[in-house]
Parts: sequence; structure tokens; C-alpha cells
Amino acid sequence: MANGFVHTVFKDEEWINEIEGGKKFGAGYATKEDAVGAGRERAKKDATEHVIHNQDGKIGERYSYGDDPASRPG
Repeated sequence: MANGFVHTVFKDEEWINEIEGGKKFGAGYATKEDAVGAGRERAKKDATEHVIHNQDGKIGERYSYGDDPASRPG
């Protein structure tokens, strides 16, 4: 399992994926869709959450690919 959630974010004029805490993995992407696909694969592999941000940095979508506890809010 990863050390944190996978985040798809827009930084420095490109879409990237990073593990929570800012550790970038993989290449930068020209489109959000390509970055989301790569981020989803990593989140599934690591059985964690995938947090997809809008270009303004706000969270747009969130998906869980792990074993969430029943008491988890939301």
C-alpha cells in the first residue's frame, strides 16, 4: 500500500500525479484525462484513494480503491 493517497493535480502548466506529501511519480501529462487514467491505475494498485483536483486546486472528485472502514465519514 502507498504511503498516502494518490493526487492528480495541475502544476507548472501540466497535469501530474503525486503521492500525498508531494512525491511526484510518472510523467507529466498534457491532458487531465491522461493524468487521471495513470493516477487511477496507481491508486488501484496501491489500494488507496485517488483525489482528482480541478485546475484551480480544489478537489473535484474522489474515489476509493481500498478497504474503507465502515465508520469512515462521507
